[in-house]
Amino acid sequence: MSETPQDVETKLGLNRNRGPIPKWAKYTIGLVVFVGASAMWISSTDQADGVQYITAPVAIGDLRVIVTATGTVEPTNMVEVSSELSGTLESVYVDFNDTVTEGTVLAELDTTKLEALLAVSKASLDSAIARVAIAQATWAETRDRYETSRRLEERGVTSHQTIVADRAAYVRAQSALQSAIADRALAEADLDLHYAELEKACICSPIDGIILDRVVDAGQIVAASLSAPVLFTVAEDLTQMELQVDIDEADIGQTAVGNKATFTVDAYDDRQFPAEISEIRFAPLTVDGVVTYKAILSVDNSDLALRPGMTATADITVAEITGALTVPNAALRYAPPAAPVEEEERSGLLGMLIPDGNDARNMGDDRTVWVMRGDTGQEISVQAGASDGRLTEILEGEIAVGDLVIVDRIDG
Repeated sequence: MSETPQDVETKLGLNRNRGPIPKWAKYTIGLVVFVGASAMWISSTDQADGVQYITAPVAIGDLRVIVTATGTVEPTNMVEVSSELSGTLESVYVDFNDTVTEGTVLAELDTTKLEALLAVSKASLDSAIARVAIAQATWAETRDRYETSRRLEERGVTSHQTIVADRAAYVRAQSALQSAIADRALAEADLDLHYAELEKACICSPIDGIILDRVVDAGQIVAASLSAPVLFTVAEDLTQMELQVDIDEADIGQTAVGNKATFTVDAYDDRQFPAEISEIRFAPLTVDGVVTYKAILSVDNSDLALRPGMTATADITVAEITGALTVPNAALRYAPPAAPVEEEERSGLLGMLIPDGNDARNMGDDRTVWVMRGDTGQEISVQAGASDGRLTEILEGEIAVGDLVIVDRIDG
């Protein structure tokens, strides 16, 4: 009669004191087996399945960190010329793009009414001067009469009523003279006012510059009763312009007065214009929930290629680093996919310890790169510095020039 394996174990004493295996031991053994199998699977499948890694070398290079902003080209000083007076424009002497100097006559209002008012003021002043002369003569006459009456009273020749009447007439004459002098001053002021209004009928340029805009023609009525209408726009100097750009709040901390920049405009696609930040305003601008800050860039426009109102895109250099240890930005974003695991194997303790593939891919950040060590990749922790959008400076980490960092992989 043949013996079973159990009979053999009983005779040899191999099944003596065998008890049930604890659950924690089963999970521990399973975890060790799984990790080892996974490592072997990754190593074997990378070659068996034809996985190819795309790598880039760690190199020494120069970084230029830029901030991009958009805005418009504007004159450094632009003046809107208005009229304080209402009336009809008799003549307009300038047109678009005309060069003017300070005091150049741009236009004139019809002065017929103003000249008539000026003539009336002159006549009123002449009348006031005449009244002053009459009042002075009357004052002198009453003064002499009062002085005579006073001396006669002292000798007892005249009556008291006479001296009282002469004194009252003298006081009245003195008051009339003061009133006439005041009327003369009022007439002089009124005449000065009409002279000033007549001068304002001539609309002149307040600065040296170029006429950018003209919105009136001869014969047009100007109504300045409520607000001064804008008749002309004069730019002081188009050879020195400024670029006004809006910088996002996320980038404003990197920018500073003195930063160099280059910008392009649609009119010259193949030309870059140099500029420099001369002012950064503290006042925020909020449009559709986006907060920006206005920066003013000085621009040399000696060739007059740029025109007011042109839309520009500026690249502001906020940092320049030479001799930096750099890696491609893609290397900082790369994370290998996790090995596939059946759903039933993820239950219990194993599922808590081993995350799924999506979680593994999200574990990479900008402080980790994968470096090829032989035929496999090794994860290296690094400290990233400035970035120009393509390359990133590595400040610390166990990588060196010539190391190959993984930027992507191709599954066969």
